[in-house]
Amino acid sequence: MTGGYDITLSRLLEDPDAREMFLISRVPRTLALVLAGIAMSVSGLIMQMVTQNRFVEPTTTGTAQWAGLGILVTLIVTPGATPLTRMIVASFFAMIGSLVFLAVLRRVALRSSLIVPLIGIMLGAVVSAVTVYLAATFNLLQSMSAWRSGGFSGIVRGHYEPLWVVGIITVVVFLLADRLTVAGLGADVARNIGVNYERVVLLATVLVAVATGVTSVVVGFLPFLGLIVPNIVSMLRGDNVRGNLPWVAALGAALILACDLVGRTVVAPMEIPVSVVLGAIGAAIFIALVLRQRRHARV
Repeated sequence: MTGGYDITLSRLLEDPDAREMFLISRVPRTLALVLAGIAMSVSGLIMQMVTQNRFVEPTTTGTAQWAGLGILVTLIVTPGATPLTRMIVASFFAMIGSLVFLAVLRRVALRSSLIVPLIGIMLGAVVSAVTVYLAATFNLLQSMSAWRSGGFSGIVRGHYEPLWVVGIITVVVFLLADRLTVAGLGADVARNIGVNYERVVLLATVLVAVATGVTSVVVGFLPFLGLIVPNIVSMLRGDNVRGNLPWVAALGAALILACDLVGRTVVAPMEIPVSVVLGAIGAAIFIALVLRQRRHARV
């Protein structure tokens, strides 16, 4: 119901134009918000289990930045590429980024869990710098700024449907939940009880890459969502992936819907992109989580 075009329940029942606007714009936008929230929250949950670190998610490991580079490469090589092509390329680049991140982690001595997201943020910054340079060289900065804005104002019927693949990914994660939980205990433990650790990690990386790539193409950059939601659920319910997955999906959808409502109402009839509101909230919670861990470390 919220937006520049005034829609009330009575008008929705009586006015055909209001119904058309509701079905063409408002319903697809709401579904896109819910699906994107689920995608990034579940991706964060997967990455935190695989890396055994609370502070990682697609935007703090460089995965989302690699997806943005894939989108840019598609715009440079084939400007008229279909959304499906852009999603495939973005997912491929996101998978490369995730594998690079995991490979770097295996070669770095980690004395603190905070080193892991710092490595990811630095890798993401390098990839972002390359992306900006290429965008400026090929006069595509405006196209990349649209990706970075992470907004839903342009979502209409016919443009959000690829996000339904997130539902498939969520089902696959639920089926693999026990194996992901075991993988979160470490490679040695997983192998000792008969779980192929490398295969589980590779499959988890593919799932995160696809979810990140599709979300990046459809709605853009959504920072910190996959970081804060799994942490909140984990603090309340523990670390069982199967038990936490529905809560992570529901809380991720609720949080991004709340951020979108804030962005649409604070400066109405103008609109603040979801990524701005989400980034402010996510940064504050990220700092709170870091401080909380330091207090527990001292105790």
